[in-house]
Amino acid sequence: MQQGMREETKQTLEEVGLIPVLRASSVQLGHALVDAMMAGGVTVVEVTMTVPNALTLLRELKQRHGKKLLLGSGTVTDATQAAATIDAGAEFVVSPSFHLDVIAKTRELGRVSIPGALTPTEVIAAWRAGADYVKIFPCSAMGGASYLKSLLAPFPELKLIPTGGVTLQTAPDFLKAGARALGVGTDLVNAAAIAEGKPELVTNTARAYLEAIRTARGQ
Repeated sequence: MQQGMREETKQTLEEVGLIPVLRASSVQLGHALVDAMMAGGVTVVEVTMTVPNALTLLRELKQRHGKKLLLGSGTVTDATQAAATIDAGAEFVVSPSFHLDVIAKTRELGRVSIPGALTPTEVIAAWRAGADYVKIFPCSAMGGASYLKSLLAPFPELKLIPTGGVTLQTAPDFLKAGARALGVGTDLVNAAAIAEGKPELVTNTARAYLEAIRTARGQ
């Protein structure tokens, strides 16, 4: 049962090709951002633990959207936190760095594990520890798409998700370099637009990302 769920999660992540990283100053703002992104067709979100009352937001999003939204948790750095977010509804668990205990707990609870790593040594260590994907962070600081391509040359079996510096302009290059999905921050998850009463800016950007991904994949 859990294996089937994990496979389904991975399929959705790769099909959508996008993991919006939600950082917001309140639960209310979090809901508004998710509504705006979903209106643009994006059905995946990573709620970071830096959001005040992040577990509440996860629970409420799960309750409100059910299977229409694939929920993940982010900035998870220990096993207790990983278990709490899974209990609240997270189907995938993302870290900015590599924590063996987080990978082990996530796998034990039958969810998809996405630790962060940067160097070839870290990346392969995370992969061998049981990661389903490795988040390459901060990818742009290392040269962006060309760095991703360099990592995949000796390790073609890796499933990589670049995060940090992914924009509408760089998205196609990352996908062509072999990214399985893209972690996207404020370029899409634009809290300022919501605060200014312009959710359509987020919705339009969501549509533009999905279009850029389709085009880059030749669909």
